[in-house]
Amino acid sequence: MPKRILYWFRNDLRLHDNEGFARAVEMADEVLPVYVFEPRWFDELPELGFRRTGIYRAKFMIEAVADLRRSLQAKGADLIIRVGHSAKILAQLAEEIDAEAIYASKEVAEEETDTESDLSKLLKPINIDIDLFWVSTLYHVRDLPFWVSRLPKSFTEFHNSVEPYTAVRKPIAEPQTVRLVPGIPTQELPSLASFGFSDVDEAYQINENTTSRYAGGETTGVQRLHQYIWENELVKTYEDARNGLPSDDYPSKFSAWLALGCLSPRLIYQEVMRYQADRAKNDSTERILSDLIWRDFFRFTALRYGSRLFKPSGIQQNLNKPWLRDKTLFEQWAEGKTGIPFIDANMRELNATGFMSNRGRQTVSRFLANDLGVIWTWGASYFESLLVDYDPCTNWGSWNYVADVSNDPHENRTINVYDQAVRFDEAGEYVKRWLPELAAVPAEKIHSVYNLSVADQAQYRVTLGDTYPLPIINPNRWATAEKNR
Repeated sequence: MPKRILYWFRNDLRLHDNEGFARAVEMADEVLPVYVFEPRWFDELPELGFRRTGIYRAKFMIEAVADLRRSLQAKGADLIIRVGHSAKILAQLAEEIDAEAIYASKEVAEEETDTESDLSKLLKPINIDIDLFWVSTLYHVRDLPFWVSRLPKSFTEFHNSVEPYTAVRKPIAEPQTVRLVPGIPTQELPSLASFGFSDVDEAYQINENTTSRYAGGETTGVQRLHQYIWENELVKTYEDARNGLPSDDYPSKFSAWLALGCLSPRLIYQEVMRYQADRAKNDSTERILSDLIWRDFFRFTALRYGSRLFKPSGIQQNLNKPWLRDKTLFEQWAEGKTGIPFIDANMRELNATGFMSNRGRQTVSRFLANDLGVIWTWGASYFESLLVDYDPCTNWGSWNYVADVSNDPHENRTINVYDQAVRFDEAGEYVKRWLPELAAVPAEKIHSVYNLSVADQAQYRVTLGDTYPLPIINPNRWATAEKNR
């Protein structure tokens, strides 16, 4: 009987720099690559009324799995696709092929680790091992200069403890051929409609304003990396662009492929380091590396604190902080109907594209948690549903920071929305792009449109409270604070 290993693809949808899959191919005579779609990923959140995984992320996920299947087929194998409960399906397949073990990537968030535990329990009675491989971060967990239980509380301390002293491992080459376990039928790739997305053509349209035109998958992710760094050399302006407002090429967009493991952070690191050596090293190239380390910090934070990341009390376990469960305020925020143009433009971009800039995320999340006082977990869940680049560690870790319940809390994380608007959208072009009802308002008035006189409203063809909402909080304190600086 040939030695067989079932490889369970999770959020590591790539063949390059995938230690677990490379090891499976190396150790086994035959490998069975499997991906399981779980219907619960697409469930509606009962209190909030939207799906855990919305249509933009679902589409990107299906594209990524399809791309992985094509890559495996080119290696002489295939991807066995199933829909259902991962642990049960994997245990049944492993027993059916008489697998010696199941190999998979190691995850750290609560739901994913619960699935690992469920699978381990099902495999034990049938004497099949499960081996998990750390493939998701820039720095390997075993290379950290401290135990995860002693993880520094602040990013700065983490960065200073790791970056100068810890080497980044070289990416692992992808297998040239894959010997597939024969005789196991696969299934058709599920469609969006199969997960209950109705009127897909109407619900998902590539808007002329969209900044999310890229397809999911390793092939497109690697192409984007090469294009961004080597063809267009956008890497050299990353520092300024990351805090700007979007154009098609404005951000690297690497985060979307990183989230599903279509791109390895070590491959990005390798290419940036090569660019620095061959062409130029500047603040922008260093910022990309720093952002990869931020991503690591959030992942190790999730490993360290577990389920606390997802609770309103946060990592800090602050049970005394009051939060409003005001559905009306939340829905006004989510729909981009707050009457604050910069907030509304960012939220409408998210709703239309599945993307929002780093600057936008910081601003709208702080507005919800600190200006409105609405429970931050609702906002984190909304981002989880809509963001194409959602990953649990970065998303929920960032919201912990915003809500002052992280392991590195600071009092009063409010943000001056007016200041952000005039600094990063001085001409009002971004706001007008997403709020066409304000197209005639001049730049010097658009970020304080709520102060327009009746005559101004008539002149600029906007009616507050009708064609554009009245503000849901008093926004003039931001402009006052700016004047008093």
